[in-house]
This record gives sequence, C-alpha cells and structure tokens, in this order.
Amino acid sequence: MTDKIPLLIDTDPGVDDALALLMAFNDPNHELVGLTIAAGNVGLDHTVRNALKLCEVAGREDVPVYAGCADPLLHPAVDAAHVHGRDGFGDIGFEPASRSVEAEHAALAILRLSHRHAGKLLLVALGPLTNIAVALKLDPTLPQRIARFVVMGGAVSAHGNITAAAEFNIAFDPEAAHIVFQGFPHIDLADWEAVIAHGFLHGRAEQWLQADSPRARFYDRISLQTRNWSADRRGDHWHSADALAMAYALQPQGAQELLDRPVAVELAGTLTRGATVVDWNRQEGRPDNATLLMRYDQARFESLIQAALAAG
Repeated sequence: MTDKIPLLIDTDPGVDDALALLMAFNDPNHELVGLTIAAGNVGLDHTVRNALKLCEVAGREDVPVYAGCADPLLHPAVDAAHVHGRDGFGDIGFEPASRSVEAEHAALAILRLSHRHAGKLLLVALGPLTNIAVALKLDPTLPQRIARFVVMGGAVSAHGNITAAAEFNIAFDPEAAHIVFQGFPHIDLADWEAVIAHGFLHGRAEQWLQADSPRARFYDRISLQTRNWSADRRGDHWHSADALAMAYALQPQGAQELLDRPVAVELAGTLTRGATVVDWNRQEGRPDNATLLMRYDQARFESLIQAALAAG
C-alpha cells in the first residue's frame, strides 16, 4: 500500500509538456500511473515518441505510455510545430527510446485506471481533450471516479494565443473540449492568461538548465528553439503553460487566488470558435463548473521547475 496520490497525465509532448512531466516525475507525493498521449503540438507518432524518450531520459521507464487519438474528433487542426519543432522536441535528432508504447488505447486506459484508482485519481490534461472526450463518451460515469481534474486550456477573458479569442489546446479540438466541459461537473482550470501572468526570466531558466543532470541537459537541447521563438516574440519572460498547470496539480496549496464560474466552449463562432466563455456575472443560471486559477505562488512555481530539472 502507498499513501501517494495516483496521477494520470493526458499529454501531447511538446516542449512545455516535457517540463511538466519532469515535474511530475520528480514529485514525491504522487504515483504516476500512466501517460495517455494525444496529437496536438505535433502529430501522434511524434508525441508518443517524445513521451517514451522523456521517460527514458528521466529514468522512469516504469511509467506506461498509451497512444490515443491521432486527430481531432471532427475537424482538422493546425499543430504547433512552428513553436516546438517539427518533431515537437526542437528537431535535435535524438535517438528514439528502446521501448514501445503499450497496446491499449489511451481512452481505454483512462477508463481502466479510473476504476483501479476510483475516488483517488488525479487526472491532469496538458493537451487537446480528445482522448478524455472519447473516454467520456464510452463511459459517462468517468467523472464519478476522478478525485480531481486539472486542465491546462482556455483563455478566460478571450485573450487567445492561437486565435484572437482561443487558446491552442481548446481550439485544436473544440468539440472534444465541449464534451469534457459538459460532462465533468467540476474542472480545475489553468488557462493561458494565468500562464502569461506567471512568466519567468529567460536568464533564470538558462541558469537552471546548467544543472549537471541528464534531465537538464536534455531539456536544454529540446527547448532551445522554443526559447528563442519566445524571446523573439514575448521579450524577457518565458512562459511554460503546462508547467504552471502541473504546479497547480501537484501543489494546489500554492494557489493564491481562485474563482469559481460557469465555463462553456464556443463551437460555431466565426471569430470565436474554440473560445472558453466564462459567465463572470452568472447571468445564465448555469452551475459553476470550473475553478479558475488566477494567481499562483511564483517562487513555489519556479522552485518546482528548478528541482525537476536538477533531479538525478
């Protein structure tokens, strides 16, 4: 028996997914029971390959990796290869991991693990919500077995990062996000606007990446393209969306301001498809279905990143 909290991460690695995963690997209070992989930042072949490699670099080949959905539910979407590299890990040409992905589909793994850890499972979604939507359609009782569900996604006042109004993870598969936001009675949401409020200096990140550890050396290489892209467009501060969501997931006590509100996903707007619409004034009478992370302890956030990179 273990007192550790079982943790399941649905992800599309991705440079900032990789940083979030290193944080999860390094956390002593959670037992990482699996990674379920979706397409998003890049195609599924690459995101699976990246997840396997990161496990190998971190010495966590005990963590099973499950491949999921290769496409959004309905409509094609543009990936983020221009940020993360064509392979999602900065196009450094790394040697693939020696092990293979598990045979079970990610959506089925989500359901099976939700039964195995019923009432205790922490589910964290760092990418498009396609796998979780499929799992929810297969078994609408899934939310009853999830202790806490943390999502990196959305832009709560429509300051998007992929369109004027929408954030990438939600906009990549709005139908999946709609299914998930309707199907789960409560979501802890770390959105893009919270990410922008919790940037850290490029110079500090470069210092962390000088740590004498395999994790830091590998992350330094795969993140260089993304860090350069960010410095060109966003100035002195770098923003790691998935790392902030993971900090909130692993150490929710670091949250300094939270707001509960109803949140819905726009599917049809000409300018707003994929937007997360927050009913700030509760005008429509819908129940609050999301806790919005507004402020997180910046020092705690940065210390979690630094510790994850320097881990042995």
